[in-house]
Amino acid sequence: MRSNSRVSLLLIGIVLLYLGLVLLVPFLTLLYEAFHKGFAPFIAALQTSDLQAAIRLTLFIAAIVLPINTIFGLCAAWVIARHRFPGRALLLSTIDLPFAISPVVAGLMIVLLYGRNGWFDPLLSSINFKVIFAWPGMVMATLFVTLPFVVREVIPVLEDMGTDQEDAAHTLGASDWQTFWRITLPHIRWGLLYGVLLTNARAMGEFGAVAVVSGSILGRTQTLPIFVEQAYKNYETPAAFGSAVILTLLAIVTLVFKEVLNHHIGERRSIH
Repeated sequence: MRSNSRVSLLLIGIVLLYLGLVLLVPFLTLLYEAFHKGFAPFIAALQTSDLQAAIRLTLFIAAIVLPINTIFGLCAAWVIARHRFPGRALLLSTIDLPFAISPVVAGLMIVLLYGRNGWFDPLLSSINFKVIFAWPGMVMATLFVTLPFVVREVIPVLEDMGTDQEDAAHTLGASDWQTFWRITLPHIRWGLLYGVLLTNARAMGEFGAVAVVSGSILGRTQTLPIFVEQAYKNYETPAAFGSAVILTLLAIVTLVFKEVLNHHIGERRSIH
């Protein structure tokens, strides 16, 4: 027992040391660099037009991506969880593709399709619609990298729920919409919210794919993560650390909501 206790303490120490070096020390360094001269440089950085434009664009992209991938995720999860059909495994693998492909490669694929000399360039040029180096391409890149989250969170909940209650509702004359709204949605709401939360966090923090298709035009096609990189490269450290702190606060809020949702999901599973 003493040997097991020593091994446990050693493993806990290694984990804490690793987390401290990888997460805690960089986080504290960021806070120190952002605030060691006081709050005035941070407030001044927040008031710059370029940073405000980056914040607006980040929120704008997330506001488009979130409902689209939420609706798609619900539909795809319903089809996969409730039906067995040829090609189901292939569909699941396709949905998981953004987990396996580098975001930079995803951005490059979008450029090859919609950029100059791309497959769809003649059509886009004929209607004077710009995708690459504009917000439509950034939205497409963000849609790609955030596609699996809602699907992957809702499928296990639907499979765990089963179909008994839905079948009973149909037997009593409920329509498909009534069944979904009154039976299915209350059961999957925490898993759905968890997927939406992860989608939103990834949409606001995505860098690789968006950087490839955006062109990083100051004040026009820079999201917050791109603005952090460009500001740091240009030695605008107050703006870089200020925007990095904003992204960090978004991450902390995401973690808090994640823990709340995990608590509710755990309670539901213990009840059932």
